[in-house]
Amino acid sequence: MVIHKLLLKVVVLGALLGSYHNHITEAAASMTKPGCRSACGALSIPYPFGMRDSSSDCHINHPSFIIDCDNSTDPPIPYMHKRSSEIEIFDIPVENHEMQVQFSSGRECYNSSGHNGTSSKYSGLSLLDFPVSNTKNKFIAIGCDTSASFLDLDGKFSFGCMSLCSNISDVSNGSCAGIGCCETSIPRGSFGYRISIRSFYNHRYVLDFNPCSYAFVTKDGFYNFSVGDLNQLQFNQSTLVLDWAIGNQTCEDAKQDSTSYMCTNNTICTNAENGSGYKCNCKKGYRGNPYLVNGCQDIDECADPKLNQCVGKCHNIKGNYTCPCPKGYHDDGKKGGGDGQGCIANPNSSHLMEILVGVAGAIITLLFNIGFLYLGHKKMKLIRLKEQYFKQIGGLLLQQQLGGSDRTTKAMKIFSAEELEKATNNYNESRIVGRGGYGIVYKGSLPNGVVVAIKKSKLVDRNQIEQFINEVIVLSQINHRNVVRFLGCCLETEVPLLVYEFINNGTLFDHIHNPNKSSKLSWETRLRIASETAGVLSYLHSAASIPIIHRDVKSANILLDANYIAKVSDFGASRLVPLDQTQLFTMVQGTWGYLDPEYLHTSQLTEKSDVYSFGVMLVELLTGKKALSFDRSEEERSLAMYFLSSLENDKLFQIVEDVIVDEGINEQVREVTNLAKGCLTIKGDERPTMKEVAIELEGLGAMTNPTGDCRTNVNQEELVHLSRED
Repeated sequence: MVIHKLLLKVVVLGALLGSYHNHITEAAASMTKPGCRSACGALSIPYPFGMRDSSSDCHINHPSFIIDCDNSTDPPIPYMHKRSSEIEIFDIPVENHEMQVQFSSGRECYNSSGHNGTSSKYSGLSLLDFPVSNTKNKFIAIGCDTSASFLDLDGKFSFGCMSLCSNISDVSNGSCAGIGCCETSIPRGSFGYRISIRSFYNHRYVLDFNPCSYAFVTKDGFYNFSVGDLNQLQFNQSTLVLDWAIGNQTCEDAKQDSTSYMCTNNTICTNAENGSGYKCNCKKGYRGNPYLVNGCQDIDECADPKLNQCVGKCHNIKGNYTCPCPKGYHDDGKKGGGDGQGCIANPNSSHLMEILVGVAGAIITLLFNIGFLYLGHKKMKLIRLKEQYFKQIGGLLLQQQLGGSDRTTKAMKIFSAEELEKATNNYNESRIVGRGGYGIVYKGSLPNGVVVAIKKSKLVDRNQIEQFINEVIVLSQINHRNVVRFLGCCLETEVPLLVYEFINNGTLFDHIHNPNKSSKLSWETRLRIASETAGVLSYLHSAASIPIIHRDVKSANILLDANYIAKVSDFGASRLVPLDQTQLFTMVQGTWGYLDPEYLHTSQLTEKSDVYSFGVMLVELLTGKKALSFDRSEEERSLAMYFLSSLENDKLFQIVEDVIVDEGINEQVREVTNLAKGCLTIKGDERPTMKEVAIELEGLGAMTNPTGDCRTNVNQEELVHLSRED
């Protein structure tokens, strides 16, 4: 008897499982043409896709919609286009018009000898007609000495991100914001890509915990960064999303040919947002495969309480549902609802007009009062917000400092937010003259006709308010002819706005690297610009009451006026150094190519970090080459390293710019070369001070201009600074 009962249970269970399996099979088959194979392994294949070994009617006549199924594995594995492509397909949700595939990631590895080609792997994807989804994917790079690029195969664009860190303790799990891991969005219209991975220092400073750089494109949310991935990434392939559509016509054009138009009944057609072609979707209230005849079937909303809002009885209709109204109510003409939802009470017609007029008058009065109160509240809120920003950014502290008797400090003005909005035409994009790591610079015009540069900074660290205010005070007291003059600031906004004099002749970077301008930079002019810049840095390091380390010395931060006089700018990264300290421990900041390797490795910021950056700028002036360029070979990528290597191999005049060589001042070039070499010494203690550099350059400038008209000599009346207090 027990055995009979057990057999009966087995039979019933088998029937239930069989019924469930048949239900799943029928659901998959409903997305496929009758008689066509509907799945490969775990992948359900909806029409217009189909198997290569199926009838040609099972898929549309285009290679991108043909799927190869490798039946030699268990379970079978579906591939895109052909097995040799190794693009495995995971899902093809027809309602989203996307295809999820698996593709390999790229890596570039290093060992103590440098690049390790045997462990490196390079990644690239070439597609037929399906673009990489620009809304569903991210481009991710992993590493602490990593610069990765996404290069479009058609050459339409390239982009990338940079991930840098010197110590594993700076890295945290889950964060992909540039320290150990960085990510960026994918532009639309990419039908294939190649990933390029670069390293600035061949991982020599991070090799013990990060031997490889990695980069890959993946579905947004697929990857969650782990610190352990710096040592070895835990996967070789990632899931990415492709967008697909039909043909290359718009809906309007496709509808003209009824024989090829694929949207069936109860569907709507939309144009592809990424790539070309059109997409078919079931109308609201229907679901299924919009590419099959009668593929979009009516949804029975009444069968699922979550799909209807009926309180009482529900009636399903094509594409929607209705609910009958109870006694005393009538239908308001909208489909759906019931028992107070979609039904309204029958009013007394004799009082209807009176009620409507009264209600309308009350509503108008109420809206007027609400509008008046809203505008008043909004204005008060704005005033409070400005006061809040003023206090948060340190406005009260700044006012106290400005209350002193120092005449230079009083010359600095605190601008209102309205003044600067008006000066920049409400920060119109046409007024943008520069973008940097620490903010955007706008050209503005004050009511008195003075043209100014207004720098809109990034968010200020609230824990460093006193230091920020102190920095503003010090900058306001510098009146050096070779420093961009600081005019004032605005503290009524979320981020501080700094106002400087406007310099109209561009940056030194532009004049060096623009072929039309570099030929006009004579040796005398280059030497004078270098001498003026060195004089400013020497002043900041040793003449100010509190020394200042610029921390971002580069040719892009040296502005030139109409007479090619150098103006040092952008103190956004600068740090004040207390008199009892010679170095600071900080998070590494600066510009790659100019960055002091000792500072990068130890996070110890000293005045010698500016010396190294200035040395790179000197080499720029000598060679006309950029400080860092991935367009050059690996040996020449870093200008500083290439310069030192050329000196060792006695190839100096092979890299010096032709316009300098033609002047025949070889001895002076050698003098400046030796000075640059000293500035680029790896150990900071062995580098000269900026004062020593300035003196030597001033001497060379006097030799170049024996008349004594050397513009590096600054009139004492034009230089006001804080003397050190005993």
